[in-house]
Amino acid sequence: MIDNTITELKQITNELKKAIILDIEDVKKANHERLVARNEIKADLMDTLTKMKQVLNEELSSAYKNGDDISVFKTGVDELETNLRELYTLNGKLASIVLPVKEMYKEIIEEITEQNGGSLVEVMA
Repeated sequence: MIDNTITELKQITNELKKAIILDIEDVKKANHERLVARNEIKADLMDTLTKMKQVLNEELSSAYKNGDDISVFKTGVDELETNLRELYTLNGKLASIVLPVKEMYKEIIEEITEQNGGSLVEVMA
């Protein structure tokens, strides 16, 4: 059971890593539609990941309380931790690309607003 949970968590992290890699490519190509389309999928994967991490913690705790040797799961848990660290790194890479673009858009909007006397859109009557 614990092995199955670890395997499922690894699959989820791999799916998230693939999605973030695609996000990075789409940001570079300015393919916003695909980015937006993946957001819901990634949110669902993150929710599942969070729930499954809790399940794994409960399973390991229960096995430990039952006197089971949980060290047999060390390799799988270590691999999962590596996957999570890779996911974190990829997410940071995506953020390092997206945040400057966001700031650039913010500056453009502020400049246009300033030029239009405090309004983003100038209305001519």
